[in-house]
Amino acid sequence: METALDDPYPSALFLAITQLPVSFFLINGIGVLLLLLLSGLISGSEVAFFSLSHDQIQDAKTSGNKNDKYISSLVLDPKRLLATILILNNLANIFIVTISTFATWKVVGSKDAGGIVIVVLTVSITVMIIFFGEIVPKVYANHNNLSFARMTAPMLTFADKILRPISWFLMALSNIIESRIQKKGYNLSVDQINQALEITADKEVSDEEKGILKGIVNFSTLSVRQIMKSRIDITALDVDTDFHDLMDKVNKTGYSRIPVYAETVDKIEGILYIKDLLPHLDKKEEFKWQTLLRPGFFVPESKKIDDLFRDFQEKQVHMAIIVDEYGGTSGLITLEDVIEEIVGEINDEFDEENEIAYNKLDANTYIFEGKTSLNDFCKITGVDSDVFEKVKRESESLGGLLLELNTKLPPAGEKITFQQFLFTVVAVDQRRIKRVRVYINPEHSDQVKDFED
Repeated sequence: METALDDPYPSALFLAITQLPVSFFLINGIGVLLLLLLSGLISGSEVAFFSLSHDQIQDAKTSGNKNDKYISSLVLDPKRLLATILILNNLANIFIVTISTFATWKVVGSKDAGGIVIVVLTVSITVMIIFFGEIVPKVYANHNNLSFARMTAPMLTFADKILRPISWFLMALSNIIESRIQKKGYNLSVDQINQALEITADKEVSDEEKGILKGIVNFSTLSVRQIMKSRIDITALDVDTDFHDLMDKVNKTGYSRIPVYAETVDKIEGILYIKDLLPHLDKKEEFKWQTLLRPGFFVPESKKIDDLFRDFQEKQVHMAIIVDEYGGTSGLITLEDVIEEIVGEINDEFDEENEIAYNKLDANTYIFEGKTSLNDFCKITGVDSDVFEKVKRESESLGGLLLELNTKLPPAGEKITFQQFLFTVVAVDQRRIKRVRVYINPEHSDQVKDFED
């Protein structure tokens, strides 16, 4: 009876190993280790390059370091970079498996136990590739992305030139697949999402909850110009104000942050934080409070409020000065204004009962201040915000809309009709419309109608 000890295969395997030259194992072993190192560098470079921050990339563009120049060149086309990395990584892994398999078959040949050896080899190589070729380098590269990117940038630049035909083919193929998928997808407009909310919202959902959901949907569509406090309503301080007058004005305003200007409000010198004044309350009239000013944060009128919200978080500021195309001050916006677009009005102990000044006379008639923003007007009246899109042009206030519709400053009592709206100018001065009565016809057709009082 043949036992395991009498099995001729271990002896034959040992004999086959001893017959092969040492250089065979040395060359194949070193080859596998080098390829495993290469696989690790390539895998880590994927994490390193695609985790570089905007500031790191900008620094690389202006750096005199040669490897930084390679980095800035590679990240210009991230799709091609990713294709090059994936091709290189797969080639390295394929060579590792091929060399290992060749060496194993050279030793075991076609013997009965060769299949078991190949299975053990496959499992071992897979574990080595995953651990040493993927996990370890990616964890290291995630914590040292810039240094890792610098180390692998020359290699990837060379590979990018050599493998460009293959990467171009893969990119073209992926673009075709991507375009096919996009054609089958759905592009929902903000209005469609709002309609879906109206249809699907449960009866138990309150109006406040519906408002928050709609605010989230509309958040990325609003610009700062639509919700800012206009220039004429800004409370600001002259930089030449003495300390005594300053404290008097601060007490009257109740604001925690106030812009400070020189000569005109178009030249904002900075923002005065009232909390910075607290240690100096006992100072005399000559105190140079101007040294307490903090830099102002300026944004253009066209900036979207979701982008502004992220800027507020990153810069840790709560107020921004809105500037027009000529650099003049157009308005002011605060973090509270942005948040209110989602959660609704936030009133504290210093706010007036109704920040948006309006009166509702009956179900269809309102009195509004001319400075009321069209965004607030639509929210209060429940009107679709797109209804004025084609006629408002650059105007974002109710008074500005009427000037666009009438082409001149209307006198008090003049009526202006637009679709379902009858606007009656209640009060006006030499420069602007101060107050407007609005009647909304509940039985509106697509034609413009003249309405009676």
